[in-house]
Amino acid sequence: MSIELPRLKSYSRMKQIMTMYYGCAKMAEGTNQKQAWITSGAPVEFLYAADITPLYPENHAAMCGATKMADMLCAAAEDAGFSRDLCSYARTDIGAILAGTSPIGGMPKPDLLVCCNNICGTVTKWYQELQRIFDVPLVFIDAPYQYDEEDTDHAVAYMKEQLEEYIRIIETVTGKPFDHDKFKEVIALSETAADLWRDIQEMLAHKPAPMNSFDTFIHLAPIVTLRGTQICIDYYEELKAEVQERIDNGIAAIPGEKYRLGWDNLAIWHCINALSQKFAEHQAALVVSTYPESFCYRGPIHDENDPLLSFASTYIGGYINHGLDYREKELAHMAEKFSLDGFVMHSNRSCRAYSFGQYELARRLEDKHGVPSLMLEADMNDSRTWSDEQVNTRVEAFMETLAARR
Repeated sequence: MSIELPRLKSYSRMKQIMTMYYGCAKMAEGTNQKQAWITSGAPVEFLYAADITPLYPENHAAMCGATKMADMLCAAAEDAGFSRDLCSYARTDIGAILAGTSPIGGMPKPDLLVCCNNICGTVTKWYQELQRIFDVPLVFIDAPYQYDEEDTDHAVAYMKEQLEEYIRIIETVTGKPFDHDKFKEVIALSETAADLWRDIQEMLAHKPAPMNSFDTFIHLAPIVTLRGTQICIDYYEELKAEVQERIDNGIAAIPGEKYRLGWDNLAIWHCINALSQKFAEHQAALVVSTYPESFCYRGPIHDENDPLLSFASTYIGGYINHGLDYREKELAHMAEKFSLDGFVMHSNRSCRAYSFGQYELARRLEDKHGVPSLMLEADMNDSRTWSDEQVNTRVEAFMETLAARR
């Protein structure tokens, strides 16, 4: 049974913005415009301040997954000797380079690579491979894993030192002094966009939720790629107004919303629409997700006189780079704030850093907070690990459990 779900009007604008973003990058290839490939968790504001166009292999890989190209590109990387156990984003990206194809015809050659391991360890070797392919400078920012709920002072100081080196490499690549005044302007734009993105996600606490987590995964693209630009702010102001309009008019993302769920881990791009439909059939709205929330995270240090220290505090942190006690605290807070009936945990074959400890977290949430969890074993991009029958059985059983608790 297919349920017609109301689509956000802003979706068309988002597609237009992202098409323009990639189109301009492709047109700039071979010109004097510098471009950098950067991991999703790395500080992009430095690049915008230096007039370097940032491009995200992870975002590009997700696009390949959503358009059903990832399996073919992963296979191309595997044929070249890359293990199937490697992250499917990395295999998709490398496969796109080797095959010379993707939904946008491949990404432009970078002048700089920027890698921060605050999201996972795989990016370290992935970007080393990219450096071997493209023979361009690589900035590696090492974010020490934070086992406790509070970040250690020496780790933040270590991050700040690396950001200072980041600036020096940018100056070498551009041949110009780093513009600290423009950097402050970019910071202000970035923080405004992050605040808007946070506001939008918090609006999902409303009952019924005006949009769901599958929507936030799609509308995440601008805050990842365009954070630090005015166009990002303009877009989220438009989206926020539309979500508020839905609240005012009582429009629910899931008609007849009955259950409210949280999502942990990345989206399963190759079946995001099918999953949305599956939960909608049970009148279950996914109303919060740990991944989209990470892009409005702000560290505990906010010093206007020392923006590098503030950035070090922010970019060392976030959900993925913290231990289980921190994650439990965050999930329990989400459960209370968004009135959750349960969590859906994507045990992601490709993202071990994110999936680490999920079974323990599920146990803690049930035993200490009375919140049950559904574990879906899958892969964000590689559909060859997917089983419709297994997933349908698990979803049905989980929804029966939630119904029995009513």
